[in-house]
Amino acid sequence: MTTFATPEGTKKYAARFDGRAAAGHFREHQGLWLSSLGIGTYLGEPDARTDQAYTDAIVEAVESGVNVIDSAINYRFQRSERSVGAALAELARRGYGREELLICTKGGFLTPDADMPADASEYFNREYVETGILREGDVAAGCHSMAPKFIADQIERSRRNLGVETIDVYYLHNPETQLGEVPREMFNTRLRTAFEFLESDVAAAKIHFHGLATWNGFRQSETEQDFLSLAAIESLARDVAGGSHHFRFVQLPCNLGMTEALTRSNQPVDGAHLPMVGAASKLGIALVASAAMLQGQLTRGLPEFVTAALGMKSDAERAMQFVRSTPGIATALVGMSSVEHVRANLSLVGVAPASQDQFARLFQRGEKA
Repeated sequence: MTTFATPEGTKKYAARFDGRAAAGHFREHQGLWLSSLGIGTYLGEPDARTDQAYTDAIVEAVESGVNVIDSAINYRFQRSERSVGAALAELARRGYGREELLICTKGGFLTPDADMPADASEYFNREYVETGILREGDVAAGCHSMAPKFIADQIERSRRNLGVETIDVYYLHNPETQLGEVPREMFNTRLRTAFEFLESDVAAAKIHFHGLATWNGFRQSETEQDFLSLAAIESLARDVAGGSHHFRFVQLPCNLGMTEALTRSNQPVDGAHLPMVGAASKLGIALVASAAMLQGQLTRGLPEFVTAALGMKSDAERAMQFVRSTPGIATALVGMSSVEHVRANLSLVGVAPASQDQFARLFQRGEKA
């Protein structure tokens, strides 16, 4: 039985929406047919009502034309991953194959299980230190680790939470967190060691691809302490596993309020400086955009020139349309914690991404987006 997303499976999924999905909604990245919108599971209370709401929303999203599902072990204290797992079980009952869906999650931040313990220090000491999963020096900034034993433990927990044999994309979560505390040389050593482990988990079919899910790192100027160079990191992955390495996905914010992935030429590649979308394309990395609506901040009050360029019925639709239409972005993630949110947002499945001319109009008045 196939345990991860495949070219054939994702193509089959896209074919389910022939006549319903507009041209350009599904596009090929890393050999997989991925929806231009994905469902995120970050926000919400750690309670049973929100658990069920996310499960229902994920099922509705998949039945509406979304096959990219994103979570993280620390989202809602592991409960978001479990909501995804419950949704996958229901979707299997409804006839959707595992190979049709791209399931993505992240690890790196220490997180409790289900709710906040009365004594967090005692919990983490008992769960991770006494068991030998974490040793002195493994944790940076009091909350983050890329130590192989820790990542191994987190992948096993995520696999159980999600109810999957293989995680399609496993991201190291905000690794730049460590650059505030450790020198870059040590950071690079830690990242290399983590990549070595992640490649071994690819070989063991526990994950299929790995990547970095970041917030600041790839958007910063080169002089910033937490700047990340995609070319340098891809080179590190190549040193670990050659040209067949599985570091193939990067997640970073991209939205109407945070356009750096498109507009800031901060990435040195082959003697030139490119924006992230150009660097990723050149290096064979798929870019996934997080915070497409900036946690709701871009759903109202957008400038008139955005409306003039993109059309659409609402600011929320314009915000999503901008990200899914950005050249070089594979999928725009949108947090959707209810069936109502899904139904409101996924009318875009039937709308083609913005044309090059429409997109260019956004920038004809300078970088006002």
